[in-house]
Amino acid sequence: MITSATPRDWRDLQNQTARILSECGFTVEVEKTVSTARGEVEIDVFAEENVKGRCYTILCECKHWKSRVPRSIIHGFRTVTSDIGAHRGYIISSSGFQTGATFASEFTNVDLVTWDEFQEQFQNTWLENYLSPTITERLDRLMEFTEPLVQKWMCEIPDDEVEVVKALRSKYLGLAVLVMTFTTYSSFMREDGFPSLPLRQRLTERYDGEIQVPDEVLDANGYREFLESVLAYGEKGIAEFEAVRERNSV
Repeated sequence: MITSATPRDWRDLQNQTARILSECGFTVEVEKTVSTARGEVEIDVFAEENVKGRCYTILCECKHWKSRVPRSIIHGFRTVTSDIGAHRGYIISSSGFQTGATFASEFTNVDLVTWDEFQEQFQNTWLENYLSPTITERLDRLMEFTEPLVQKWMCEIPDDEVEVVKALRSKYLGLAVLVMTFTTYSSFMREDGFPSLPLRQRLTERYDGEIQVPDEVLDANGYREFLESVLAYGEKGIAEFEAVRERNSV
């Protein structure tokens, strides 16, 4: 899933929904008021995506309720979705839907989803449009510092500093190898999609415990939490390499 975090309340559900759609490349507005033939209506999350000059609109209704969403809500939202001319509507419920509600959405462009199901619908787009470019942009230097071909400046520093650099390369090589799989450079290698989480078992089997990667990276269940852990550790490594280069004025 994109994130293992469960929305705390209705506002958090709205904001997390909007964040995911924004990171997927949509232009997003929260609590947007729109005009319809029946008057003004407030949409919890209003999102538009431009694909090759064509605009696609998505509406999201966020229900962080203790009870299941009834059929009347689906009828009302279906009408709004149709009046606005939206291409797709999502009702995201924290407690599911009544049986009648499910029937009311059949053969319509309105999907009834839980928080996890909503994430699943947009996960691949989020990985391609947000996670992969973010890792590539922010950790590219870490991969350069740890690649097999040693950079020139690393050979021009004092011997004691060379040992520091060797230790850093050993320390961060595991993470650099790991994140390369997620970068835009490796898109041609991902015929079966991005690696599933958590990564611990797969990496342990492959590297037999030799890879040095923080537990929070290996054990992350959500891609957002994985990304945050990878960036925190990776950017710390970049700073350590840069500190060696700076103090030697190379």
